[in-house]
Amino acid sequence: MLPPPQRTRLQRNLGGAWPRLERWASNPWRRLSVLLIVLLSTFFLGNAIATLTGARSFLDPPAALLCVLAIEAAIRLRGPLLRKTSNRLGLQLLDMSRMGFCYGLLLEGFKLL
Repeated sequence: MLPPPQRTRLQRNLGGAWPRLERWASNPWRRLSVLLIVLLSTFFLGNAIATLTGARSFLDPPAALLCVLAIEAAIRLRGPLLRKTSNRLGLQLLDMSRMGFCYGLLLEGFKLL
């Protein structure tokens, strides 16, 4: 029987990335900055998707379907994160990304009115 393969440097670094981020974000100002960065970047993403697909009208239905699926997936992922009491940063990041994405799409929708 073969021994298990050694872990590469990439596997070691990526395996410890989430606990390192949680330790780093234990400071309230750092946590707030990470949450704000996620909120603004997903707002930009939602705004860009709506703008680019609005320029090409034949892409509207597939883009709308993908956006609804992404938001629904985020809602479905929220349930297990709520049951875990230890992973509050993940829940907050997911909520901020969902709010930013929805607000970016909503703002583009109001521009069309």
